[in-house]
Amino acid sequence: MPDYPWYDLVSSKTRLLQGDFVFSCPVLVPMEPNKVNETSIQGEKVEYDVIIMSQSCDLQQKKIDLVLVCPVFTLDDFSNEHTWFRGSEGKEALRRGYVASNHLLSRCDKGGFANQYLVVDFKSVFGVPFEFLEVFAQKSNQRLRLLPPYREHLSQAFARFFMRVGLPLNIAPFK
Repeated sequence: MPDYPWYDLVSSKTRLLQGDFVFSCPVLVPMEPNKVNETSIQGEKVEYDVIIMSQSCDLQQKKIDLVLVCPVFTLDDFSNEHTWFRGSEGKEALRRGYVASNHLLSRCDKGGFANQYLVVDFKSVFGVPFEFLEVFAQKSNQRLRLLPPYREHLSQAFARFFMRVGLPLNIAPFK
């Protein structure tokens, strides 16, 4: 099987695509519900390194107002927060795709994550206004991009996580 590169660096002026990383992306997180009043909502600005999950065709044709993003962590940082992933069993479960809520990306030899495995967190999904993200992403000289076929693999993993449902079994067993 051919060995495909995982990542590329693209000019910050290129259009956003699914699989593009945006580092230190500000996300507004609403405060506690009891602090909400009828005219305003208080929130906190949190910065995440994120990867774009919205479909490239929607981004290219500007068919969406909010871009879906998920936080990305180095495996070291992720395993510091989730101790099971410090050991080989947890890391191997990530590698094999057994952890539906997270997706492991290979070591990156480009950008700010040189020589680090990356973990995408599907449990924390944010919508960032498209126009804001375009302008914000252009503030750096280059942008890290996940390449095919790994971008499609990420998209499928996200779809499997998102579509999980528990359905009743309505047909009695045959005897």
